[in-house]
Amino acid sequence: MQRYEQLIKKFYTCFQQRDFACMNSAYHPDATFYDPVFGNLNADQVKAMWEMLTGRAEDLRVTVSDIQVDAAEKYGSCRWEAEYTFSATGRKVINHVKAHFKFQDGLIIEHMDDFDLWKWSKQALGFSGLLLGWSGFVQTPIRKKAKQGLRKFMESKR
Repeated sequence: MQRYEQLIKKFYTCFQQRDFACMNSAYHPDATFYDPVFGNLNADQVKAMWEMLTGRAEDLRVTVSDIQVDAAEKYGSCRWEAEYTFSATGRKVINHVKAHFKFQDGLIIEHMDDFDLWKWSKQALGFSGLLLGWSGFVQTPIRKKAKQGLRKFMESKR
């Protein structure tokens, strides 16, 4: 197994164990992150996000598959699935994610998670997510609340 395949596997093993420090050790000091909920995050923000999310997810189950790294060991990808209870509503969520990575100096320098926010909102929010989860009317407040929650979490750690 190549070093970056091992790095990706380690990252998601740490995620399953809710070990944010181990997850964060896979990131380059200048890492960036993007997903449909939190948007663009810098290295400090993404590390805080994982700490916040792993701290809340008491029943988290993570699986990873289809780990791929290009021959030049510059880019990689995988599919991963998270199953957990969304704390704000108590609803069960199974989120299917495609992750894309760029590597530098033996670490993840760019990480992008791609998933269907409408499918997520149907599970997490129930009826309102089913009816309007595809629209900015629901997605914008989801994003805003996530960013505010991350900001408050980071402020509480200072």
